Amino acid sequence: MVETAEHLPDDIEILKELVRSKDQLLNDKDQYIILLEEERRLRYHQRFAPKSEKISKDQLNLFDEAEIEAEPESEESDTVEKTPVLEHTRKKPGRKPLPEHLPRTRIEYDLTEEEKLCPCGCQKTRIGEETSEQLHIIPAKVEVLQHVRFKYACRKCEGVEDEGPTVATASMPKQPIPKSNASPGLLSTIVTSKFCDGLPLYRQENMFSRIGVDLGRGTMANWMIKAGQLIEPLIKRLNETQLSYDILQMDETTVQVLKEHGKTATSKSYMWVRRGGPPDRPVILFDYDPSRSGQVPVRLLEHYRGILQTDDYGGYNAVAKRDDIIPVACLAHARRKFDEALKAQGKNRKSKNKSGKGSLAGQGLDLIGRIYSIERKAKKQNLDPDERKQLRLEKAKPVWDELREWLDLSIRQVPPGSLTGKALTYLDRQWPRLIRMLDDGRIEVDNNLCENAIRPFVLGRKAWLFSDTTKGARASANLYSLIETAKAYGLEPRAYLQQVFTKLPNCDDHQEVEALLPWNLK
Repeated sequence: MVETAEHLPDDIEILKELVRSKDQLLNDKDQYIILLEEERRLRYHQRFAPKSEKISKDQLNLFDEAEIEAEPESEESDTVEKTPVLEHTRKKPGRKPLPEHLPRTRIEYDLTEEEKLCPCGCQKTRIGEETSEQLHIIPAKVEVLQHVRFKYACRKCEGVEDEGPTVATASMPKQPIPKSNASPGLLSTIVTSKFCDGLPLYRQENMFSRIGVDLGRGTMANWMIKAGQLIEPLIKRLNETQLSYDILQMDETTVQVLKEHGKTATSKSYMWVRRGGPPDRPVILFDYDPSRSGQVPVRLLEHYRGILQTDDYGGYNAVAKRDDIIPVACLAHARRKFDEALKAQGKNRKSKNKSGKGSLAGQGLDLIGRIYSIERKAKKQNLDPDERKQLRLEKAKPVWDELREWLDLSIRQVPPGSLTGKALTYLDRQWPRLIRMLDDGRIEVDNNLCENAIRPFVLGRKAWLFSDTTKGARASANLYSLIETAKAYGLEPRAYLQQVFTKLPNCDDHQEVEALLPWNLK
């Protein structure tokens, strides 16, 4: 019943309680409106604003404490070149010269005989030349390789029944896909175009059609599955190398498989990605699984012992509870939540609170940014793990301590349901796993290397959209693994795959397979 002046209680205490309850109700509604406004601004920003998480000067310059303003300058000053730039060392404006390793075709232009004659009657003498260069491309050349196997027979034994067959045919090397017309060169080109350049098979079918080659997408899809199965020995060896080292990053992303037992065509499956291995032998592996449950990392990491860096997804909790696994969190995910909170504040993000500081989301971003500044310094100086650990203890640990003190004070100032409150809660929950980077210089400050390894798959997925079968998804995982690991070594993917598809079918022992691993090839 709505209270009116006629229905208000006469008791003063009851009346006070009624006012307090109304005030609480209004306050709850105000908080709910604030949360809805945050969500609306964030969705608007995600839809229409740039996706980059880089912070503008307005966002970085959010509060005016002298020690806050001075600290970044002192950190950055060590990384800025102070050597004056002399005039003769400045880079000339204009386009960069074309690479020296490209072949050159010389096209000469000369004057006519009349133009070589001077008005005075003398013949002009050539005194030099002017050269300009253009970048030219020759379209793909398609040819047919004819494998001719000579046959021999003994004329003397011809027609002799007891001698048996006397015809001998020369052997040829085993092919990557037996009884097909796919050469290693063609196969490596199709694989690279799809899994490295994100070119779907139906587009490649159209490209081949324009040059007069009838090559259906169904045929190419079958080749992709067989190529993924062919490289299984290399994937197995890469997996052994990765799990033998005690630093590992892991992440996952979605993939759609149309024909999957027990699931609809529109349901989600997952591609799990691991990045690890010794520093001189980084390995990137993709694994397809229809599930995102915690049993997948348990299975994939059954034989792994060491540090595991992931995001906050609960699916990693089961494997993280093992005594031989040290879980490490990702600072980039914590920073991202403060970035979203700041964007959701809109124009209010520059307003000052009672202490005279800017928004809490901006303060959190500033403190995390100072940690990243120290990490960039370590990377620029190419420090080894021990030197990076020492730099972190000297420079980063005081910032981490300041961040912890700020977190303990700030987490009580905002509603936990707000975006800023969620960011603070996330940072507090992940804190024990985040500060483990101070104990080991080999640990990265975030999981970005693994996320960057996923990016080619995500970009390709926007073009080819889905896998038809589980066999195709598993083959794709193998091919992405080999290509991304090869790229980590600076190998040109198509040339590397051509060597693999040429030599792997003829490998007879473990040593020959080992020789085809990316770190054993140039």
